[in-house]
Amino acid sequence: MQGHIRFWRIVLSFIRFCFYIWVLPTLKMKKAYLKELTYQVNGAAIEVHKHLGPGLLESVYHKCLKHELQLRKINFVSEMYVPVEYKGYDIETELRCDLFVENCLAVELKAVEFILPIHEAQLITYMKLLQAPQGLLINFHSTNIFREGQRTFVNELFRSLP
Repeated sequence: MQGHIRFWRIVLSFIRFCFYIWVLPTLKMKKAYLKELTYQVNGAAIEVHKHLGPGLLESVYHKCLKHELQLRKINFVSEMYVPVEYKGYDIETELRCDLFVENCLAVELKAVEFILPIHEAQLITYMKLLQAPQGLLINFHSTNIFREGQRTFVNELFRSLP
């Protein structure tokens, strides 16, 4: 079992490596692209929230947001394994990023009364481990997603983009 997990972690690392070396530069990712992508994902979250309202479990919003992103033809990976490497040693963890959109935007969903600093730290850490330049934290337990239910985070990878 552990051999299979390690194998798939290596495969995932290789795929990410290939993407960042060969695919990403050809996309000429720019800050404007990430801004537009974030706008689209926020729009999808607002659509879900408009139909469901606050008060449901995070898993319900997650399923509906996945469906909405598919309808909008936005590529994403759901519950993506977040690899952790410490000094060359792959750590087996159960970390999962709710949505990894277009291989560059980490999205963490919540349905809580208040966003706490630990929720922000979780997303920032996922961004670092997934090498994502931008992250989006969406809280469906709000009256208005646009005004109070979403926060965007960037890191040094974003700052280096044109």
